[in-house]
Amino acid sequence: MTDLTVLAPATGEVVGTHEVADAAAVEAAVARARETAVWWGGLDHAGRRQVLEQWKAVLARRMPQLADVVHEETGKPHGDALLKVALAVDHLGWAARNAERTLRRRRVGSGLLAANQAASVEYLPLGVIGVIGPWNYPVFTPMGSIGYALAAGNAVVFKPSELTPGCGRWLADSLREVVPDRDLLQVVVGYGETGSALCRAGVDKIAFTGSPQTGRKVMAACAETLTPVLIESGGKDALLVDEDADVDAAADAAAWGAFANAGQTCTGIERVYVHEKVHDAFLAGLTERARKLHAGSDPEAPIGPMTLERQVEVARRHIDDALARGGKAVVGGPEAVGDRFIQPTVLTDVPPDSTAITEETFSPTVTVTKVADMDEAVALANGTRYGLGSAVFSATRGPELARRLRSGMTAINAVISFAAVPALPFGGVGESGFGRIHGADGLKEFTYAKAVARQRFRPPMPLTSFTRTEKHEVNLTTLIAVLHGRANQLSGPRGPLRLLPARKRHVMEP
Repeated sequence: MTDLTVLAPATGEVVGTHEVADAAAVEAAVARARETAVWWGGLDHAGRRQVLEQWKAVLARRMPQLADVVHEETGKPHGDALLKVALAVDHLGWAARNAERTLRRRRVGSGLLAANQAASVEYLPLGVIGVIGPWNYPVFTPMGSIGYALAAGNAVVFKPSELTPGCGRWLADSLREVVPDRDLLQVVVGYGETGSALCRAGVDKIAFTGSPQTGRKVMAACAETLTPVLIESGGKDALLVDEDADVDAAADAAAWGAFANAGQTCTGIERVYVHEKVHDAFLAGLTERARKLHAGSDPEAPIGPMTLERQVEVARRHIDDALARGGKAVVGGPEAVGDRFIQPTVLTDVPPDSTAITEETFSPTVTVTKVADMDEAVALANGTRYGLGSAVFSATRGPELARRLRSGMTAINAVISFAAVPALPFGGVGESGFGRIHGADGLKEFTYAKAVARQRFRPPMPLTSFTRTEKHEVNLTTLIAVLHGRANQLSGPRGPLRLLPARKRHVMEP
């Protein structure tokens, strides 16, 4: 086996060396996980909760230590790292507490035709889950899969980003302190080949977070064995600012959403659409805040380095393209892009076909566009192949506008707030992926639904027997006609609705 060396993004110094797992090592890890999954899945919810609560306590007591590892490998400020570790702990606690309520067996109605049946459904663990995690949030993001998969009764094999393997190792080691004799969470370190091996190693599902390009490769590899996948593949999130918004709060939120974590946030704000009546005030507020921030390695710097070196060139290309097409840099610009650090950049008058608008930049840059009204803002916000998160600032129209945005999540009068609510599902549509982590949906994502029908007494009509007679069939026809033959009449504001002719039957009019 070869070694993988991790370098500090801010300085280039070596912060760790890890052994790369080849295909044989990955297969061995999955085999161990398979044995552990039998034990773990055989426990009741209370038993699993007890283990996860103990692990949560270990994480809570050692948050600064884990934040140090995150800081070393990603370069992000220690405070930012600590915040995301804290959120991961909170999510783990929610998953442990709510797994039984969400997944336990429950009775469902059997209907009149099957009145002799007692029907129930429960959600059972898939077995072994493979998690392929990102480098930008190397604890919080993969824990959205790891914690929820474990709470649902699965064992996990985790392939962290090659940039942040130490975070994955730390997590696995901390859980092993609670269950030292079980391979409940294992880590396989490596590059794309290791991830590909995990996809082909016989796991029961893959949860992936990363770029759309890599997501397609993961899906292709998993398709060979019909292994289901959960994909979260980035975004180009928009913020809408209405004419009645708290402009100062919106500007403050936009600055955080665009520049925190050096803009390396899948749900970060990369586009802002502002009502023309408050555009100038908003831009002034955002500009003022951006100019007060700086990226650096000094302790006072609120913004750290670019963790992935090649992302610097992506930002450079997007800024250059925006300016070449007539855009303006009111803060930052080409000179803001250094070798390891990118200073906050605010772009205006950027045409909608610029790459700064259409592609994920993943850096501390943001575009601000003036719109005539929120209808135009919604249309522009939805005019992208991505659909992960979004945000709306409005005093009166927040829920309405949020519902119209084609994204998996929306924050109203805040940014990225949905990620902090453990009960809310996290995921996107379009090229942002499919499937959900977090919440009840996140727990169910790592299970399969088990439906059971138990006959309580013999049916009055033997419909599924060769003893069925013509009389039984007549009785069945009569029963269905009585139950379903008459549609309930729908009413509109101007009276009953009527169906249009067959060629337009999908439309109803008063």
